[in-house]
Amino acid sequence: MLNYAKFILEKVSFDPQLFEKELLKHLSELIVEEVIELKNWCYENFGQKHAMVLNRCFA
Repeated sequence: MLNYAKFILEKVSFDPQLFEKELLKHLSELIVEEVIELKNWCYENFGQKHAMVLNRCFA
């Protein structure tokens, strides 16, 4: 599921609202270890583009 979440987030990263919607959906489906890994990956790949969205979702 983690790899699928990364794949989808890359595809929707052009739209902040869609990115947030998909991120929240995948966060509810992942186990704690996967959420931590996804958080780190998101900040590495989208930290500058979607910082506000990431801060909201991972707060």
